[in-house]
Amino acid sequence: MRKTVHTDTGIAIIGAGLGGLTLARVLQTHGVATTIHEAEPSATTRTQGGLLDIHEDTGQLALRAAGLYEEFRTLVRPGEDAKRVVDRRGTVLLDLPGDAGSARPEVDRGALRRLLIDSLTPGTIRWGHKLTSVRRGAGGGYDLTFADGSHAHADLVVGADGAWSKVRPLLTPAEPRYSGTCFIEIALTADGRDGQDDHDRRAGVAAIGSGTLMAVAPGQGIIAHRHADGQVRGYVALNKPEEWVRSIDFGDRFAGLQHVAAEFDGWSPSLTAFVTGSEAEPWLRPIHALPVGLRWDRVPGVTLLGDAAHLMSPFAGEGANLAMYDGADLAGALVERSDVESALTAYEERLFPRGGAAADRSARNLRLFFGPEAPRSVAALFDPS
Repeated sequence: MRKTVHTDTGIAIIGAGLGGLTLARVLQTHGVATTIHEAEPSATTRTQGGLLDIHEDTGQLALRAAGLYEEFRTLVRPGEDAKRVVDRRGTVLLDLPGDAGSARPEVDRGALRRLLIDSLTPGTIRWGHKLTSVRRGAGGGYDLTFADGSHAHADLVVGADGAWSKVRPLLTPAEPRYSGTCFIEIALTADGRDGQDDHDRRAGVAAIGSGTLMAVAPGQGIIAHRHADGQVRGYVALNKPEEWVRSIDFGDRFAGLQHVAAEFDGWSPSLTAFVTGSEAEPWLRPIHALPVGLRWDRVPGVTLLGDAAHLMSPFAGEGANLAMYDGADLAGALVERSDVESALTAYEERLFPRGGAAADRSARNLRLFFGPEAPRSVAALFDPS
């Protein structure tokens, strides 16, 4: 295979997630060129997950800095922030209606990512560029090598490449740790499979309401969101050791789902129907997190943002918001300061405390969701009174 060498200098962003895209967009609005290297071959290679609630003080500020706030408002899914907490029998403990004027509006992650991608100068993203190594260059900067055999060079490398970042080892030996909780994706269409009249499934869908249903108990839960088109997506959550996670085999999809459903023995059939009737390809996702309060010493010409910097469980709702805010904040620091190292120092001085605070909150909320006081601890968490 012929090797391609890209003679880039300047800024290389590793990863075309929301944080990396926001960084590139804000830089480009200030006339600063950059390149994003993304492992996936295209923007449509995989689905991008469900809904995100975009926060006023983080995600929305980032979108304003990117000049995309008004376009973002057209993507909002009004009223889909409704929340209902139930116990294993389906008894409702908390029922919050949707708020069309919510300060944390819901948007589809895929649509938001597409907005950011389309805002960039054509050619900014180099798809199919899976980073395999990054090393300090002999003459300064960093030499990047990709799985397709190509190479690039950059003066500044930003790791926006998520949980298993290839850039992070340049800064810290810290690695994500398994939280003890794993997710299995579930999904139902509005009318069921093959038009079958499944009473339990229909009862479960009806129990969701217009937003998100959280059925939780100590060590386990079923979380499901009802979209405006009637489709239901969500996940099963189980507190299990790593040995159990490694033992699950979804080669036989039906048998695998039945095995998971057995963990919910004694639950209402209308809730377990989300598992046994799921039409999604079962995707097992152990939830990992970096150590709370992770910091590193300043290393010239390299930094991190988003999950690469402060991976946490999703139970603070901050992951995507902080990634975008990190991207906008880093771009602002680079634009405002002529010295790159001064900009990186200022950025990381703000990054560490905000990431640490959110990670701590996320860890505490994870314990509330599946700890010994669930589901009442979850109802109390969302109760506005």
